Amino acid sequence: MRRILLGLCAILALALAAAGCGSSNSSGSSSSTSTSSSSSSGGGGGVQIKMQNIQFSPKDTTVKVGQKVTWTNDDNTDHNVTADSGADFKSKDFGNGGTFSFTPDKAGTIKYVCTIHPGMTATLNVTG
Repeated sequence: MRRILLGLCAILALALAAAGCGSSNSSGSSSSTSTSSSSSSGGGGGVQIKMQNIQFSPKDTTVKVGQKVTWTNDDNTDHNVTADSGADFKSKDFGNGGTFSFTPDKAGTIKYVCTIHPGMTATLNVTG
């Protein structure tokens, strides 16, 4: 009985991981495929945003014009990063350890989403 229950739990976990799969087209933004795992919004360096537990972390980030922002997928399901307003970028879907980068060229508020997980939203506040 215990083996059956463990087997069913394993099947359920695989099914949930597969449920996050989707597709997306790319656009003219730059992207990279490297790993990075810090989450900060420091001075002159780049800013790291994690994608974990089906959410962006941090959810609200302030960056300067010209400061590179890199999103890193720390989940076991694919994600993407797509601007809803304030900018025009759309990453390809990428899995665990994958990254996408964008460098804002004007001040303003950028709202973005993972189109695979529509409730996964966040905001970039870009200062001059």
